[in-house]
Formats: sequence, C-alpha cells, structure tokens
Amino acid sequence: MRRRNPLLTASLIATALAVLPGCGSPPALRGAPAASATGPSRDPGEFSRAVDVGDGRRLWLSCRGSGAPTVVLESGLHDSSDTWTLTDTRPPVPKAPAVFPGVAAFARVCTYDRPGTVRYTNPPALTTRSTRQGGTRSLGALADDLDRLLTAAHVPGPYLLVGHSFGGMITRLYAQRHPGKTAGLVFVDAFGTDMEPYFGARWPAYLKLLDNPGTPFDSDPAFEKVDVDGAIGAVRAAKPLPKVPMAVLSKTQPFAAPAGTAKALLAPLERSWPAVQQTLVELGEQTPHLLATGSDHYVQLHDPDLTISAIRLVAGRIRFGR
Repeated sequence: MRRRNPLLTASLIATALAVLPGCGSPPALRGAPAASATGPSRDPGEFSRAVDVGDGRRLWLSCRGSGAPTVVLESGLHDSSDTWTLTDTRPPVPKAPAVFPGVAAFARVCTYDRPGTVRYTNPPALTTRSTRQGGTRSLGALADDLDRLLTAAHVPGPYLLVGHSFGGMITRLYAQRHPGKTAGLVFVDAFGTDMEPYFGARWPAYLKLLDNPGTPFDSDPAFEKVDVDGAIGAVRAAKPLPKVPMAVLSKTQPFAAPAGTAKALLAPLERSWPAVQQTLVELGEQTPHLLATGSDHYVQLHDPDLTISAIRLVAGRIRFGR
C-alpha cells in the first residue's frame, strides 16, 4: 500500500492509513506524542505547555534535553509536532528512537504545534493545543510566531533550525530575518522557491491541491492554509542566509498521491524535486547532502536515525566552529 504524500496532498500518513478501507488504525507508527503538561517527566528540563505569545493567543511548545545549540524542529504544511515524536521504520532500516527524543539525548530540543495543524491521533484531529487561527497566513506571520514563541518561553539561542517540507521555508525566512539567533540549518526534504517553472500553467492547480488536499478538515476555517506564492516572494526578497553550518536530507522514493490525483501534477513535481534539493545544498558552503534511501517525503518518520545523525553533525560543527 502506497502512502499519501503530505507535501503533494498536505495530508498525513496517519490520516491515510486510518481512513483507507481495511487499514484500520496506523499500527506502523511507533512512539507517542511528547508528554503532556500534566504528565510525569523523568527529565527535569522537560516541559510541554501552551505559551502565551500575545494578542490572546497561545502556542503549544514541548522541550526536552540539555546542551547547546538548542534544536528547533519545524513541521511541514498541515503537520503538528507529532511528526517528530513518531517513527515508521521498516527493514532494512533498524528501529530507532523518534527524532525528538533522539536529539534530546545530546542537545536541548523543542517542537511546537502551529494553529490548524493535524494531530496523529486515532482518529486524526486538528490540534486544540494551540489557539485557532483562521484565514490564509503569510510566511512572515509563521516566522514571527516562531520568534514570539521562543522569546516568550525563554528558549535559549542561537538555534539549530530543522525544517521538514514547507517547514523548511519557515526556518529559512526565520534565519534570514534573525541571523544572530541562527546557529545552523537542516533541511529535511524541504520545499523550495524554484518549483513553479516546472509546472507552468498547472501551478495554480498545484497550489489549490496543497490548501485543499482532500482531508476531512479542508472546509474547517481553522485548517492551516498558507500563501505559497507570497512565501516564495518573501524568501527571495529577504536578506541572504547567514553563513552557518547546514545539511540537506532528501527522499529517494517517488511521491505518492491519493487516488484521483492528476498525473499532470505528479510529473512536474518529480522533475522539480532534484533541482529543489540541489538549490538548498547550494545555499551554504560544504553542505552535506544525505539521501534517505528507500524513504518517501517523510524522512524523519521513515529514517529517524539518519535525521538524528544529520542534526548531530550540524550541531557538532556549530560547537567546534567548523
């Protein structure tokens, strides 16, 4: 059974497995979301709570571990922070801890729920841990939310920013706007600014699919929607990225798609992706490009060990000034 791809369809693996006939709940996903604010914690530095970011809004944040630099995990479009606390490894990839607890073994690590993102619960649901936020949001607003959250929660910087999928656009703009707060970057099969030419006249249809992927939440006013064209423009207009250590992780398997997805959208997506990943590599100097053999777009779920290793590599370069 092929998995649905959240970058193309903006839906979740857990959603796909739970709703396809005969699949039931998603048994392949291992692990659990980070401890709740009321649950017990073995780590005195661990917390999970809603943080007041002003304007009557709260964002749910979870942090664990110790040691600099602080690693910040940014999820992809429509994804809650659950993507960093679960795994879906299959042979020959060995079992490994999820990225969030795996990184906590050697660094302080934090992740959070953006408003309107989907929880990997059974059944899936929009997060209630962060204040609902309707309407189409700009990339600038998302980057501002991240900065307000980290500041309000007194999370020590500078940060090693890890962005999956469209989350890579958020961390990229954050780094461009806050170079002094950015220690390093890891792009996990991240979205880029150079895809539109591959789609031509089909680009608007692709953007519509991103915002309306066919989930049960598409018509919910709180479901996360983003101005992708505006996001690309914002990244291009911002200052260059700071010269910090980086790494790029990329999938090797084709994008999967739900039944009925037009092949006319899949073909340009596949053609664009190697170029998108190479452009990310070229953003920095001596940036390692790691291929997650056998993984689809959710590299952090299918190959958490490689994802953790990439973060550890960049963290080491930051610590030793390489």
